Amino acid sequence: MSDVIDCFKHGGIIAYPTEAVFGLGCDPDNRQAIEKLLILKKRSRDKGLILLAADFSQLMPYIDVSQLSQQQLQQLLARWPNGVTQLLPKNKNLSSLLSGKFETIAVRITDQPDVVALCNMTNKPIVSTSANLSGKEPAKTWQKIDTDLIKHLDFIIKGCTLGYTQPSQIIDALTGNIVRP
Repeated sequence: MSDVIDCFKHGGIIAYPTEAVFGLGCDPDNRQAIEKLLILKKRSRDKGLILLAADFSQLMPYIDVSQLSQQQLQQLLARWPNGVTQLLPKNKNLSSLLSGKFETIAVRITDQPDVVALCNMTNKPIVSTSANLSGKEPAKTWQKIDTDLIKHLDFIIKGCTLGYTQPSQIIDALTGNIVRP
């Protein structure tokens, strides 16, 4: 696991299993790594990215929890860990590379063991976007990652997804509205 930690700390792009598909990610505090990831995926900067974390405390530097009521906070915490991504108010200093054109940041607490281990060893979330070129089908295994992507990756965690059949549901944590079923 020390190889992937070094890769993360030095701005590498990592492929890893999530709940349903393989993801691509990097250190959310490394602007160069995020830019490299967006270029590699051919993903618009306006769309924003997801942060995956092992626990809520790892997300605190990236969100503005003061905009949440106690009830909203309890509701969002009750949805995790699970394949549920939630839109939370972003920290005012958050890079627009992470949030895109939005005032929120998409975040998820996962129980996928490889991601949990990585996040716990770095004490940070990891950027998450599906392992595919924009508009193409996401890879469900590391062996299915597009060859145009794979040759540019710095590390692949060759684990297994949790077997979910659909990408994560997305919920606006302020309103409770389901953005993506």
